[in-house]
Amino acid sequence: MTPKRKQKNTKAWVVAVDMGYGHQRAAYPLHNLAYQNIIINANTYSGIPKRDRKLWRQSRKIYEFISRFKKVPLLGPLAFGIMDRFQRVEPFYPRHDHVDPTFQVKEIYHVMKDDSWGKHLVESLASKGGDSTPLIATFFIPAFMAEQWDYPGPIYCLATDTDISRGWAPLKPTNTKIKYFAPTARAKERLQSYGIPKENIFLTGFPLPEELLGGSGQEIAKANLKRRLPHLDPAGVYRDRYAGVVEDHVGRMAANGNGSDNGRVHIMFAVGGAGAQRELGAQIALSLSKLIRQGKIKLTLVAGIHNDVHRYFRQALRPARLSRQLGDGVEILNAPKKVEYFKLFNKAMARADILWTKPSELSFYAALGIPIIIAPPIGSQELFNKDWLIKSGAGLVQGDPAVADQWLPDWLAKGWLAEAAMQGFVELPNMGTANIARVLSGQEPIK
Repeated sequence: MTPKRKQKNTKAWVVAVDMGYGHQRAAYPLHNLAYQNIIINANTYSGIPKRDRKLWRQSRKIYEFISRFKKVPLLGPLAFGIMDRFQRVEPFYPRHDHVDPTFQVKEIYHVMKDDSWGKHLVESLASKGGDSTPLIATFFIPAFMAEQWDYPGPIYCLATDTDISRGWAPLKPTNTKIKYFAPTARAKERLQSYGIPKENIFLTGFPLPEELLGGSGQEIAKANLKRRLPHLDPAGVYRDRYAGVVEDHVGRMAANGNGSDNGRVHIMFAVGGAGAQRELGAQIALSLSKLIRQGKIKLTLVAGIHNDVHRYFRQALRPARLSRQLGDGVEILNAPKKVEYFKLFNKAMARADILWTKPSELSFYAALGIPIIIAPPIGSQELFNKDWLIKSGAGLVQGDPAVADQWLPDWLAKGWLAEAAMQGFVELPNMGTANIARVLSGQEPIK
């Protein structure tokens, strides 16, 4: 018999970064595990030295500028390609190890050593939390900082994509103190190929919000999926063919139920953290405008925390003749701060039937039983997220958005989106939040 591991401190410093949405979205479901219920942003926390704030601000501005600049003809793709080259995920095959650090990793350590970058944060947390309090970073740089500046407690790093670059592994990976929460089996394999010891990697899955999943029985996700399936499969094609699978996983369906909202299909379109792809949202609204006015589709345009994107979407409703539908057939989701945005987003997700977005960290939300229409990826890691969604059957690559009113009804009639919803719920890991809590308490993750 394997002896039980000793119970450990189940509260941790949860450290994210305020860059885009991905790393803070990953931290949001962990707030119940957070020491003093506080999630810390390494680049904006109270008391951060001006020197550290400046270093973080420079990296954030470069990322956001290039993400927006990408759409500029010729120069945009060139600038983005140069940035993406330093953080790209290499092809997995042929298999070979990449233990040697990249230029990006070397530069991070160079700045840490020369400018004491992150030392104030690490020493502050160590003095407040005690020697045994774990630290969970949802971005690799704070994890590197914790190890560099001798954080006394356990250090964990949560990967936020389905496959990850060498940038996630520290300068000397073979003897690192950092332990990793891997969201996928491929991410675990990558970390091993980068030299991270096998015993330092826990296959947990990505943390998902409790308000969308429920407890260990996944009761909220099951109820949402059960409501969603008639909208996604109005002709019953998928449910008739796979009635046994549906019943096994979400329970018996009503004979002629059409879900809720009179069968109206609810689509959420979400822009990226830098406000990228807002133009796609306008295209979708224009193409689906007739179906929205007919009461067949409801559209939520997710502007996040960007007031300029919110204004852009409101203006885009005019040529689509949808201004009168605002508040019913069309919603624009916007909030002043990210925590408020995540709460509003999750409430909308519980009511939605389809998530249309680029394959960011939101790819993992397919495990909640919502099909993803995949918008064009931005960056190397999103190409791998896209591949993961397609291979799992949980996502479908968007058709021409200008004629979405033609192909979307066809997909619904054939039951393809219902199948994607079930594939995501059945095949993809969704116990990441619980597994991270288990590891902190000295238990093995649920497989």
